Amino acid sequence: GINVLLMKVVAYSVREFEKEFVARANQKQHDITLISNSLSLETAVYAQGKEAVVVSTQDDLSEEVIDKLADLGIKYITTRSVSTDHIDRIAAGKRNIKLANVPSYSPAAVSEYTLMLALSLGRRIISTVNSSREFDFRIDQHIGFNFKGKTIGIVGLGAIGKATAMVFRSLGCKILGHDTSPVPDLDGIEEVSFEQLLEESDIISLHIPLTPETKHIINMHSISKMKNGVMLINTSRGGLIKSEDLIKALKTGKIGLLGLDGYEFEKDMFYSDHRADRIKDPIMEELLSFPNVIISPHQAFLTKEALQEIANLIIKNLDNWQAGRCSGKACVCADGCSKR
Repeated sequence: GINVLLMKVVAYSVREFEKEFVARANQKQHDITLISNSLSLETAVYAQGKEAVVVSTQDDLSEEVIDKLADLGIKYITTRSVSTDHIDRIAAGKRNIKLANVPSYSPAAVSEYTLMLALSLGRRIISTVNSSREFDFRIDQHIGFNFKGKTIGIVGLGAIGKATAMVFRSLGCKILGHDTSPVPDLDGIEEVSFEQLLEESDIISLHIPLTPETKHIINMHSISKMKNGVMLINTSRGGLIKSEDLIKALKTGKIGLLGLDGYEFEKDMFYSDHRADRIKDPIMEELLSFPNVIISPHQAFLTKEALQEIANLIIKNLDNWQAGRCSGKACVCADGCSKR
């Protein structure tokens, strides 16, 4: 039968390319307004008359904004990300707003991207391509190394960490893994302490959420324990790494190769064009000046398959709420899960 109780929803920070995926997932079930503005105190007014908002990691979900949304009658917020560190969950709980995320989507997208960054660094593909474009076909500058037999340290053994371990294992790497809680089905990953992982890994890859405990987990102190010339890859949140410590470690050669798909201060930088800015972020400028560094704007998830899966899961969260059900594994309310 026709479901007349459409949920009225506004989605913030929607980029042009996301629209078709959302439309395909929604199938005209919910009344969703898509806007390109990011959520802020000023733009919260677009939520007037809606029940739910869909947000991204670029949106402002501080206590002030959440209070404004609650005053406008918002009961539900779902973020189209795994991470929820951009949401003041306590504030939402106080105002009885239910929260949901996308618990896990396409680990393949992020693990393949992680491998691509590592191989691109290890085989110096950026400098090779740049030279070839200029018709310089000398090969002296482009000596790389085999991954076979190297030790990879995977920090965080969730779905993405495990998928990344599998991808590197297929190259013949030895895999060390570290997680704060014991992990079942390790499938060829040797679980070690964080310290041992830092000391023994040739390549370190981060796959953990950003929490008060994990903020700046990579800093001068932890870097000092790493092998000289180590390769560091981060396809998780930028705040896991203390950026100015990276620069020091690159200068001394302690970090030999660096691949970042997130940056500590990316919030108003990533996903927009800053070519014309007179003043650019000085840390980012310095990082980009090193030839042994690759930085991409938080796009490891960016595949057609992952975008469709994210859209499907967002609609599923809305469906559950509309039916008066908890959003299950996707529930990220401060006090856990409860029915409305």
